Amino acid sequence: MKITYFGHSAFRIETGKAVIMLDPFLSGNPLFKGDVKEVSRGATHVLLTHGHDDHLGDTVQICKDTGATLVANFEIAMYLANKGVANYSPGNHGGRISFPDFDCVFTNAWHSSSHIDNGTPIYLGNPAGFVILPKKEKGRTLYVTGDTGITMDMRLVQDLYKPQIGIMCIGDRFTMGPDQAAHACKTFFKFKTVIPCHYATFEGFLIPDAKPFVKALGPKGRTATVLKPGEATTV
Repeated sequence: MKITYFGHSAFRIETGKAVIMLDPFLSGNPLFKGDVKEVSRGATHVLLTHGHDDHLGDTVQICKDTGATLVANFEIAMYLANKGVANYSPGNHGGRISFPDFDCVFTNAWHSSSHIDNGTPIYLGNPAGFVILPKKEKGRTLYVTGDTGITMDMRLVQDLYKPQIGIMCIGDRFTMGPDQAAHACKTFFKFKTVIPCHYATFEGFLIPDAKPFVKALGPKGRTATVLKPGEATTV
């Protein structure tokens, strides 16, 4: 599994023949310096954890350009279908959707979800996280927290799916901060690799770097893979 980070919570995840764009906030992302069409080339799926603009991002254009299937909750899927997304596969908490190269499970996230359309807030369902279970790469189960505070539901994710890889929000104010995220890693999970996200994007609102998270992990700090925007790791 190859995971490329673009800053904030935007990732490209490649497993088997699937190319997943996760929360592709690229245009307007101050940490992203690449070309949207280039980094999303070949996308087969777009996964959205919730409807806030800093996650929805370039979803519509990517889906139009690539024909990728949108995977999101029902409200987001229907809303973006009306914006021109042709292929979509809606789900909701607890649900599991199967694709040729991976399964995707919707998990609970403690946050909010809306979009401002011409000055009017549009409710876009409940936020979620994902468990991504590759079908051709054993030992590569990935848990994406989405935007969330720490929750005991995370223990169920570990019990049920035993993810080896985590993508954890750490930025504070709007999500878990470094202390909560590190506590979740140490208490609930047995990650071999954990990638922090949702930090450094907006000065004065989110923590500026991942050092407090790595420090709070203590001996488990060695499991942290801190990627710079544009960097990739193969796990």
